[in-house]
Amino acid sequence: MKKYWTGAHTKHRLRYHVVWIPKRRKHLLVKDISNRLREIIYEGCSLNKWWVEELSIQEDHVHMLIQIKPSESIASVMHKIKGVSSRLLRSEFPELEEFLWGDSFWCDGYFAVTVGEVEEAVVKRYISSQ
Repeated sequence: MKKYWTGAHTKHRLRYHVVWIPKRRKHLLVKDISNRLREIIYEGCSLNKWWVEELSIQEDHVHMLIQIKPSESIASVMHKIKGVSSRLLRSEFPELEEFLWGDSFWCDGYFAVTVGEVEEAVVKRYISSQ
């Protein structure tokens, strides 16, 4: 489904395929943690008016296809998603402290690539098959 957004003087569809991992690529994203992370991501994206087209949470990494506004950078969006989810997961699941050092759940950085019309189906299949 094509979903173009309209701004004051723009029509746009800015989408990114992003991937990020827990510290030391630990296999921590399972069961309750995975379910809670999914809730955090969808709730945060809804509050910020970002659109998640696909989301796949694996034991050791997250894939997401997200649409954002041109007034925002993917760097600021990922900073918010990773920051809030790290803080909430660490407070709600204190047992994670045994696997993590420092005050962050996620590794520094992330992978991001823009997604065009032709690639959409391929990226969606890839993310949903993870």
